[in-house]
Order: sequence, then structure tokens, then C-alpha cells
Amino acid sequence: MANKKFNPLPGFGLTMGYTLLYLSVLVLIPIAGLFLKTFQLSWSDFWKLVTEPRALAAYKLTFGAALIAALVNAVFGTLLAWILVRYEFWGKRFIDALVDFPFALPTAVAGLTLSSLFANNGWLGRFLVPLGIQGAYTPLAVVIALTFVGLPFVVRTLQPVLENLEREVEEAAATLGAGRFRTFISILAPTIFPTIITGFALAFARAVGEYGSIVFVSGNLPFKTEIAPYLIVIRLEQYDYAGATAIAAVLLVISIVILGLINWLEVWAGQFNKNSS
Repeated sequence: MANKKFNPLPGFGLTMGYTLLYLSVLVLIPIAGLFLKTFQLSWSDFWKLVTEPRALAAYKLTFGAALIAALVNAVFGTLLAWILVRYEFWGKRFIDALVDFPFALPTAVAGLTLSSLFANNGWLGRFLVPLGIQGAYTPLAVVIALTFVGLPFVVRTLQPVLENLEREVEEAAATLGAGRFRTFISILAPTIFPTIITGFALAFARAVGEYGSIVFVSGNLPFKTEIAPYLIVIRLEQYDYAGATAIAAVLLVISIVILGLINWLEVWAGQFNKNSS
């Protein structure tokens, strides 16, 4: 009888049991509790709570601003990651460290900083407002705040992939007469596209749940700059637990559906890349 390979790590049963317990306590049980609380409402009451005009305006701003911010981060985060990986220049380490700044900065401080920058008398606002660019207390302020907090997710997701790309493939393509644009479209883009989608999904998920930085820079004006997480807090302060739970359930379901679609697109892009190669 062949000897089994020695594995210094615990067995599958123990690790799987711990994993399921950990995920259940931190993820599954809270989500189940939210849905159980929601199910206590009748369908008519639930529908009335989640489709009131103020809630619909909050959904629109929350998901719309999160989508725009994630798209902006997907584009400019990819460019930033490319520059940090492919080029050597003075101050590179400083710029690379700045990428992690939104991670370390408390969201309330980020909101105060952005509002002081883009307010009418702020450092940037005094120049932008006369041009018609309102960077504070407008929907644009929400997009700016979400872009700020979501940038590191795209850059840090993409950097390892760019670092592991084989330069020899690009050199071979150049030797065969391919220009830089064709090399990027035919070789580099299919390779990094699934990772870009992953970074986009992470930035989007972070933006949907953001609260601290937005409440300071948006003004929280109902029907204009009020996001869904802030509306949940308002409902809780009014002891309207049913309304808060219903809105939270809608956010959760829509987020799960959108992230599921993004993950499917990521898998499809990876399979398309393998088939094309």
C-alpha cells in the first residue's frame, strides 16, 4: 500500500468546516437575518416602501454614480497601473504609495477633504465653479468621492498581472511587424481584460456601499444628492426599521445580481481569451 503524502496543513474536513462556520457567522447569517426581517412585511407594504419616489431617486444616484465611478477607475486605474509597472521615473515609489492612500484614510476625513477642495470657496472650487463645474453638493460630488475610494481596487488588482506578462511575446510580435497598437489589441488587451473586469467589480461593490465620504461632500439633499445607504440611516434614526430593512434588501439583491453578471462576464472573457490564443 502506497504511503500517503504528508501534508503539514490540517485535513480537508477540518478546514472546510472552519470555512463554512466562518462564512456563516460573518456573511450568511446576517444576510439571512436581513431577509427574514424583510419577509415579515406583506408584499404590498414592501413594494410601497421600496418604490416611494425618494427611495427610487436614491437607488438611481447610488447605482448610477457607482457605475460611472467604476468605469472611470477601470480606465484611468489601468493606465496608472501600466505606468507604475512599465516605466521607471523619479517619484515612482511616492506615486505608488499614494494609490493606497484611500485605503488608509478614514472615509469621513476623505469627505471633509473633498468638500474643502471642491466647495465654492475651496482650493479647486474657486476656479471650477465659475466654469460651471460644481464639485460639491451635487451628483458630481458623489461620483468624485466614489472614484477616490475605488481607485486602489483597480490598480492593485491589475498590477500583479502586468508584472507577470511575458515581454518576449510583445517583442516577438514587434519582430513579426506588429505595431504597438496592434500588439496591445491582439496580445495585451485579451490577457488583462478579465483582470480589469475584476477590478471594476471590486470598485463598483465598494462604491455601492460607500457612506462616510459621501455624506460630507454631497449635502444629502433628498431627490438630488441623497444616496441609498444614507436613506437607510435616516430610516433607522426615525425608528422606521421596516423601511430601512426593505431598502437594504433591495440594495443587496441588486448588488448580487450586478456582481453575478460581472463575474459571468469575467469568466466569459477568460474563456474567450483561451480560445483565441
